[in-house]
Amino acid sequence: MARELTHFVGGRHVAGTSGNFADVYDPNLGQVQARVPLASKSEVEEVIANAEAAQAAWAATNPQRRARVLMKFLTLVQDEMDSLAALLSSEHGKTIPDAKGDIQRGLEVIEFAVGIPHLLKGEYTDSAGTGIDVYSMRQPLGVVAGITPFNFPAMIPLWKAGPAIACGNAFVLKPSERDPSVPLRLAELFLEAGLPPGIFNVVNGDKTAVDTLLHDPRIKAVGFVGSTPIAQYIYETATANGKRAQCFGGAKNHAIVMPDADLDDVADQLIGAGYGSAGERCMAISVAVPVGAETADRLLEKLTERVHKLNVGKSDDPGADYGPLVGRDGVDRVKKYIDIGIEEGAELVVDGRGLVVEGAEDGYFVGATLFDKVTSEMRIYKEEIFGPVLTVVRAKDYEEGLRLANEHEYGNGVAIFTRDGDTARDFAARVQVGMVGINVPIPVPIAYYTFGGWKRSGFGDLNQHGPDSIRFYTKTKTVTQRWPEGGSRAASPGRSAGSASNAFVIPTME
Repeated sequence: MARELTHFVGGRHVAGTSGNFADVYDPNLGQVQARVPLASKSEVEEVIANAEAAQAAWAATNPQRRARVLMKFLTLVQDEMDSLAALLSSEHGKTIPDAKGDIQRGLEVIEFAVGIPHLLKGEYTDSAGTGIDVYSMRQPLGVVAGITPFNFPAMIPLWKAGPAIACGNAFVLKPSERDPSVPLRLAELFLEAGLPPGIFNVVNGDKTAVDTLLHDPRIKAVGFVGSTPIAQYIYETATANGKRAQCFGGAKNHAIVMPDADLDDVADQLIGAGYGSAGERCMAISVAVPVGAETADRLLEKLTERVHKLNVGKSDDPGADYGPLVGRDGVDRVKKYIDIGIEEGAELVVDGRGLVVEGAEDGYFVGATLFDKVTSEMRIYKEEIFGPVLTVVRAKDYEEGLRLANEHEYGNGVAIFTRDGDTARDFAARVQVGMVGINVPIPVPIAYYTFGGWKRSGFGDLNQHGPDSIRFYTKTKTVTQRWPEGGSRAASPGRSAGSASNAFVIPTME
């Protein structure tokens, strides 16, 4: 019998009352394993009210004590790494090592947020004018929300919740209804770590829940990761309602391969970057761009050999290189794109459509697929497939490879493989993409730098984690203060009290 999941509100599990549910599948077997409630507008409003009631006291808690809660949370999650990874894998379909990486990359942002006593320090100028000091302080926004995708059910919620909570906000998480169990367990661990009830809440839902968060004036900021059309909708709706918003969408990440690159190393890197987690990553390399015909032929030979050796299996199979996609709709979408690629004239080198995993015949599996001789006019090049499909677009020279990356509508991540420092330096300076790898296939920045794409991969001025996250989740207040003479010090023997009228003159900063 399928488990019935809950919301997590005010420090406790709360059953859904809307009567609407979504099925949570085991993607390995294609079977329903749980049901998750989809909140009504009134349920979401109750969550917001609970968060608002708890937030003021948390904001008044000094940053060092807030950091201690995060440190305790780190320990609790690390102690449960194996069970959390197994739970994540069972709902998402990524392998156990990949699931642990999902959790670990989230914890790295929590580690960054532990430095909140330093990160919240403002600026101070002594004697900006005669008797005048100026200083700034960062204060929390209030109640903020995160709307997060299925493909990283631990990492992205933690990327958003960690800095938000550290800054003194209350946080409402609306996770994907496809794999909600890990976010619910994280909520329990936050409570166990000492986070006050109501500061981290999980409300499951669909568009009704999302729209409620976007329109409710008590929500001061919204963070989102998902597809570009939804990212744009959430950004436009949130900002129209006076909220801050950081919304990240789709990607089509290129890897430019120069003739001087170590092609064995490049092929190994592209296999992991293109097919890991079944390609369901916004930082996956989905386009390889070898420069020159000889480079392309040699690279394709090495890729083809490695693709044929990939082992696709159940997510708990220790020998699997990657597991199933998250849902049947994902399988249908990927297979449709493979059909489109053939129709458009691309050369299908390896076809993954016929894969069947023994003992998991009803699972959501697609084999590794490789296309050659793809052109920039083809849909399989222009559109995000979000599956285990790698396309090879041949470039005649470096400038053409650079132009492909620059002219694509997405600008999330990009990589170049070369032994030449001058080429790498020129590429990093000129490429119009938010995150750049030089001999690094998936250039996800470490936690104390910021993560964000350009063009239609990102909407909003501030990115995820790093210093931008602190700026996003706080508002700056600047104080100009003047203490005129005439107090107890001025009244001391031997001092003049000064002119009383002086106290009412607004001085210039000269």
